[in-house]
Amino acid sequence: MLHSHLTTLNAVSLVLDAFKAEGLSSDALLAGSGISAADLSRADTRITTNQEMQVCANAVALKRDIGLELGRRMHVSSYGMLGYALLTSATFGDALRLAMRYPALLGTVFELSLEEDGERVWFVAADYRETPALAVFNAEFCLVSLKVICDDLLGHSLPLLAARFEHAAPDYKAAYAEPFNCPLTFASRDNAFAFDKRWLDQPLPLADVITHQAMAERCRKQNTEFTGRQAWLGRIRQLLSAQLNAAPGLEGLAEQMNCSARTLRRHLKDLGCSYQELLDELRFEQAKHMLCEDQMPIYRIAEVLGFSETASFRHAFVRWSGVAPSQFRPH
Repeated sequence: MLHSHLTTLNAVSLVLDAFKAEGLSSDALLAGSGISAADLSRADTRITTNQEMQVCANAVALKRDIGLELGRRMHVSSYGMLGYALLTSATFGDALRLAMRYPALLGTVFELSLEEDGERVWFVAADYRETPALAVFNAEFCLVSLKVICDDLLGHSLPLLAARFEHAAPDYKAAYAEPFNCPLTFASRDNAFAFDKRWLDQPLPLADVITHQAMAERCRKQNTEFTGRQAWLGRIRQLLSAQLNAAPGLEGLAEQMNCSARTLRRHLKDLGCSYQELLDELRFEQAKHMLCEDQMPIYRIAEVLGFSETASFRHAFVRWSGVAPSQFRPH
């Protein structure tokens, strides 16, 4: 399934910073994502979650427990306007409920909820909807980053009563002790951590009514714009993915979107991409799917994706992934 959700470069920047100390070039981590060094220098760049996941997959291939490390780096200040709105909320519970109201701004790939359980409250991350191979990474990254947000909001560590994870216990589970100083359960029904429900009424040290109202309103507007962009991008991706064997070109796509080519080009630029980059991303996704799931010959895959020559497809795939299609295909 091709994803149409947009997100910021926060997680990607964290991945690059985490490996910078080890002397690893950003090229290896950005391989196949379609994200360039120029994109990283623009604060307003928006990327698809699929691009973000490609960078994360590259990171996990190098270090399996990187999700725990990255989660510890995601402080509340990483979330821009939303972060300030959370910090200035009246109570801890108010802040958590506000965060769940704007999942697009939070950049989560889970459905978040608060579930009361007697005197405990579970902060739940369920219904994972991304790449299955990255489920463990995303669960670790999500829950650790949520715990860091909670600590930042309170100004001290939130005491946890328990934590549970959907995946089986990894061989590095001892590393969970630092972010989750509580009893752990694996192979559970979802990902969550529990705390005493009295914390929900705890006043926040940085609460400010005036600032909070202003920040909350800006979050509302930003979320409306963000989700509108997602819907617009989703429509473009839907049209293009149905025509990969005979791509309509910028002019043709603009006509199908009932706008001028100039308008379409400007909107794509605002989203941080171009027509060709979007087409390449969709072709790459479909190519990976067909190479892994189907037994279709490579020359036929090239035809389906609109390449006039197999060699052109091979060159493009190497540019996208760093390996030839034959090497990418499982043996």
